[in-house]
Parts: sequence; structure tokens; C-alpha cells
Amino acid sequence: MDKMKVTYEAMLSLTAEMIWDNAIKKYRTERIYEAIDKALVAGDEAAFQQLTSELKTLQ
Repeated sequence: MDKMKVTYEAMLSLTAEMIWDNAIKKYRTERIYEAIDKALVAGDEAAFQQLTSELKTLQ
């Protein structure tokens, strides 16, 4: 019974970590898209290039 409990707790921990990682990735992606929009409006090509490169690493 203890082995099942340890396995269950490990699975819960991994699931929580996956959900947390996904939430962080989604948040960061949204912020990058917002920054890309601002760079486009401002005509800042260097910022645009840097942000699109960063976005590619997240996907």
C-alpha cells in the first residue's frame, strides 16, 4: 500500500509540474507577442528580431 501511495504522490507531483510549466510558457508567450506588437508599431526592427527569435525557442 505504501508503494502505491508513493507512486501516486509522484504522479501528482509530475502532473502539477507539467501544468505549472505550461502556464509559465503560455504567460511568457503572451508577453512576447505583446512586445512584438509594440516593436512593430514603433518600427524597432532589432527588438522585433530579438523577440521573434525568443518566441521560436519557446515553441
